[in-house]
Amino acid sequence: MNQTPELLRRLLRAKDRMDRAPHEAWPIARLAEVSAVSEAYFARQFRQAFGLPPHRYLLTRRIERAVALCRDTELPITEIALQTGWSSLGTFGRIFRDITGQSPGELRASLAPGSSAQAPECIARAAGRPDLKTSVSEKRQRSGRE
Repeated sequence: MNQTPELLRRLLRAKDRMDRAPHEAWPIARLAEVSAVSEAYFARQFRQAFGLPPHRYLLTRRIERAVALCRDTELPITEIALQTGWSSLGTFGRIFRDITGQSPGELRASLAPGSSAQAPECIARAAGRPDLKTSVSEKRQRSGRE
């Protein structure tokens, strides 16, 4: 199914809003309102256009930001969780570990601050971008942790 340029602009509007404020709550109803389409239609079309459902896309943005904060700041992990939109430290830690393979503390310990200074920021982000195309349960099955 082809998506019209007008629909793609509407979907990009919602994606841009999530990119600007990933720490905010972005339920499908709010995103659909930004895009001026129905909720079900928005969810289907977003996934078709960007390859991920809106919720997984938002998780990607949040975890990317959390990884950058762990790497580049000395903020406490609790503060990083709050700044990146998590209301539960336990949920943040579990999802962070499921996506990156390390806890936030382990990641911070393995990365020296400024260690990616030689690479441009866009390259460093792309290299560290979590893979959310497979579900957490699939990753657990592969690693034998289930």
